[in-house]
Amino acid sequence: MARTAVLRRLKWHAARVLGVHDETATARTICLEVRDWPGHVAGQHIDLRLRARDGYTAVRSYSIASAPFSEGRIEITVERLPTGEVSPYLTQELMVGDYLELRGPIGGWFVWRSGQTEPVQLIAGGSGIVPLMCMIRSRALANSTAPFRLLYSVREPGAIYYRAELEALSTRPPFVTTQYAFTRVAPNDWPRPSGRIDRDLIASATWPASVGATCYVCGPSGFVESVADLLCSAGNRQDKIKTERFGPTGLPE
Repeated sequence: MARTAVLRRLKWHAARVLGVHDETATARTICLEVRDWPGHVAGQHIDLRLRARDGYTAVRSYSIASAPFSEGRIEITVERLPTGEVSPYLTQELMVGDYLELRGPIGGWFVWRSGQTEPVQLIAGGSGIVPLMCMIRSRALANSTAPFRLLYSVREPGAIYYRAELEALSTRPPFVTTQYAFTRVAPNDWPRPSGRIDRDLIASATWPASVGATCYVCGPSGFVESVADLLCSAGNRQDKIKTERFGPTGLPE
């Protein structure tokens, strides 16, 4: 009911496509100039609406990937789903100069604000990296000194979003310590066999519970539930674990 009430107050905005670029073989980042954009907080998402010539409409939710820009620009990263109605168009047909409709920003729980100073643990599964990347970029924009760590679970190296940017952040300020978990194919020289995030990886790659980090976990529902349980078992307080679940269609639930 609360989400419905909020959406009724949000208006649809016209958004012009300023640029597109591929992150992986199946994911594309889209830069949008949004008319009358009110601004957003790291971790929020938008609803995007497409209209067909016959009047049919489809609405999908996408997390915002970019830090807040004063000129009303945002970026989203879309993973192409083979059976999807919307993602194939956005990742294969959408062109610079096209217009879309969107409303937002939406969300107030799964957010990071620049006034937060405590350590932050980010844990992403697949495309769940998108809102967490927004947090990383927002931290840099705000010149925040809050320490960040990222644990990123992907199928294989070729599925990593924002790879060059994450590699750069591991070697220069604002530093983000990044650890990968490859679930299907790991690099030949990788010190850990392929597999899902488990208790040992949580212990070695995330902040100790004693530091009181705020944990943000985003990805498919099963992934989020498993990781949240592991974090609790490691001693993290439940109220310090914030989650965003993606359903079977890739939509935030």
